[in-house]
Amino acid sequence: MTVFTNNIVNEVRRLTDYQVHGQVTAVIGMMVEVDGVEGSLFIGDHCRVVGRDGLHVICEVVGFRQGRALLMPFGSLAGIGLGCRAEITATDPAIYPGELWLGRVINAFGEPVDGKGPLPTGSLAYPVHSPPPPAHARQRVGGKIDLGIRAMNTFLTCCRGQRMGIFSGSGIGKSTVLSMMARYTNAEVTVIGLVGERGREAREFIEDDLGPEGMRRSVVVVATSDQSPLLRRQAAYMTMAVAEFFRDRGNDVLCLMDSINRFAMAQREISLSIGEPPASKGYTPSVFAELPRLLERAGPGTGDKGSITGLFTVLVEGDDHNEPVADAVRGILDGHVVLDRAIAERGRYPAINVLRSVSRTMPDCNSDIENAIVTRARQILATYEDMAELIRLGAYRQGSDPLVDEAVHFFPAIDGFLRQEINEKTGLADCYRMMGEILGMRDAGEQAGAPRPGGPAPAAPPEAGEGSPASEEATPVTPGPRPALDLRAANVLQTTDENRGT
Repeated sequence: MTVFTNNIVNEVRRLTDYQVHGQVTAVIGMMVEVDGVEGSLFIGDHCRVVGRDGLHVICEVVGFRQGRALLMPFGSLAGIGLGCRAEITATDPAIYPGELWLGRVINAFGEPVDGKGPLPTGSLAYPVHSPPPPAHARQRVGGKIDLGIRAMNTFLTCCRGQRMGIFSGSGIGKSTVLSMMARYTNAEVTVIGLVGERGREAREFIEDDLGPEGMRRSVVVVATSDQSPLLRRQAAYMTMAVAEFFRDRGNDVLCLMDSINRFAMAQREISLSIGEPPASKGYTPSVFAELPRLLERAGPGTGDKGSITGLFTVLVEGDDHNEPVADAVRGILDGHVVLDRAIAERGRYPAINVLRSVSRTMPDCNSDIENAIVTRARQILATYEDMAELIRLGAYRQGSDPLVDEAVHFFPAIDGFLRQEINEKTGLADCYRMMGEILGMRDAGEQAGAPRPGGPAPAAPPEAGEGSPASEEATPVTPGPRPALDLRAANVLQTTDENRGT
């Protein structure tokens, strides 16, 4: 009875002393015009329109025109007509989250959709549309966060309170990368927002990709692609509101959102419906105004509060990483992870292109030894990438360039290090140790993972040893400065009469 009592008390507290209502004067497309509510409604307020046979449709105020309020529904407008009554409900939409929300799946209104019964509520209201913390009051970015993915932990180290984007075309595996992070991270709480996802994939992500282990410490917010643009947009705001609750309790929260593009598209639909002119590729100015308001809510908290580490996927249209939304998001966030279709097509997953990806907390978050390992590995990958066409064509002759010879020898082992199965987990310390062994920097690899003097301390992963999960799940790497070559690289070293003079 306590759960129901708290829920009732919270709803009673939100009741107004008197009721204001207006009248529907026009319905055009997805837009409802309401008259008679001057001075009582503001942008973001909610209304309940009473239609035929007592049908109730919840709407949100998205604009005003000629003294009338412009409403957009959260559901279908079937049964709504001229003269219908419009009642003001919530002038400041809010939720009452609690600790028992962990392990639950909710919709954009904060209501349970997982069939596990009512959702217990807390005593403190959190506005759905909350402003970001003041910049001058925020803490600085904290120590490293372990994401369990070798490419991320080594080349794109993420710190607590950092915000990064995962930029990818369709079908390259961004949802799989998110699920691996949710399962293997050492963050205390994970809040996942599935914005505009396919209805079929939502349950598959929760049950198969996330699994019971990841779900146990997660809250999942779902709004599918068939729902109204208001619901899709609110799902993103709801995700941030839930993350802010756990942050204020002192938790280090990992917030995963898939995807920002669908949030931007929902905002575009809303803006175009009220007559806002498009600016770039059909996106309206309000889209680019809402993006920082949403993304800035992630990050370090104030005072002794926790942090929200944000990882947001960006679905680039036509694999164009410079399209308007991708370009705007890249400028707001603290780093970007690029998933490359060419890498995925040759079967290496996660298909992270480390040369095109950047974490803006590096190299400051690393020790000198860790930076030396990463820098050398990047140089080898860059050298191989520059000569990849000549190597594949057999036009490169061994001994022509010592740096290319080194890259040809080391590339297969580094590429194997970046390849990771979905059920594999590798801790931060193991990542640097393995890469150090590949590069012949055994001593450096063993010392990597120690706190950087004067800098933020990395998160403490489990020690590599007998019985530790990291040592059991990490892919074994054969140490040595010159790992074995694959057949393609070996053929490159065999010069023929045809290319001897090249």
